[in-house]
Amino acid sequence: MNHGKRYRAASELATKAGPMKDLAEAVKLVKQTARAKFDETIVVSSHLGVDPRHSDQLVRGTVVLPHGTGKTVKVLVIAQGDRVKDAEAAGADYAGIEYVQKLKDGWLDADVIVATPDVMGQLGQLGKILGPRGLMPNPKAGTVTMDVARAVREIKAGKIEFRVDKTGNIHAPIGKVSFSAKQLEENLAAFMETIVKARPSAAKGVYLRSATVSSTMGPGVKLDTAVYR
Repeated sequence: MNHGKRYRAASELATKAGPMKDLAEAVKLVKQTARAKFDETIVVSSHLGVDPRHSDQLVRGTVVLPHGTGKTVKVLVIAQGDRVKDAEAAGADYAGIEYVQKLKDGWLDADVIVATPDVMGQLGQLGKILGPRGLMPNPKAGTVTMDVARAVREIKAGKIEFRVDKTGNIHAPIGKVSFSAKQLEENLAAFMETIVKARPSAAKGVYLRSATVSSTMGPGVKLDTAVYR
């Protein structure tokens, strides 16, 4: 791919900096090298020394970013009775058992789906629709719960889910270029600490092999992962 002069100049800055120990300096450089005319998303990409083909090396979890992701998240809660009112009071965009049928009919205007355990049997029929899109509620992610109000509040406050892919990589948004450097630093620190704590006991050797922070259109700024070993 042929990059323009601005990208090449930004890439040169990132390359010269080398792996960075200081998260504050890393996010400042990411902001400096983001040159797009829109508010770019800041993403952290990490490569882990695990084999996701083995269930005991699967890394997944959630983290509440102190300052959110900068994205407005639409939350659907599938529940019955008083749980519907609880969800609506907590800020859910959509709530009700009738959304099971709407999902079957092709409606998908939600970024996260929360469900109570008693309705999961009905949602199980939608595995082929929700699974590939990462929308299937999961107890480990806190999206299958009777406390739907708490789940909604956490998601709206900046809770994100992460999961290692087939090649051992995890990609997660930690904010926008418009965030202050301090906000991005605190979000990045929260994510990195959570990833390190999520290390499976079955993982051998170096766990966090590399980590890079970048904006949507900008070059990657490498982090010094030795500080996490």
